[in-house]
Amino acid sequence: MMEILEQLSREQMRADLPDFRPGDTVEVHVRIVEGDKERVQVFKGVVIRKRGDLIGATFTVRKVSYGVGVERIFPLHSPNLEKVVVLTRGRVRQSRLYYLRQRSGKAARIKEKRAPGV
Repeated sequence: MMEILEQLSREQMRADLPDFRPGDTVEVHVRIVEGDKERVQVFKGVVIRKRGDLIGATFTVRKVSYGVGVERIFPLHSPNLEKVVVLTRGRVRQSRLYYLRQRSGKAARIKEKRAPGV
């Protein structure tokens, strides 16, 4: 029974999303339906958490908008995700970056991971 459920969830998983990790700065393009109109909204911020591995996987993105910290949790395999664009790769040593909530300004910056040979 569990094999059948796992097979069904694997069929619904998305393979078109890029590989990103906590610490990366990403742009998440979300499809929003308002009445009979549909538009795409962009949420740009730092990935502070990724959890789960199958169809229920989620990731949390944090940004500071007009001095207020905003966090949004996105289902990784949601059909409402138009695309995810990785802008910069961050160099962090933890998988949960909750300490960024207490930091502001320059203290909340994350070092950029350089590509080898550049």
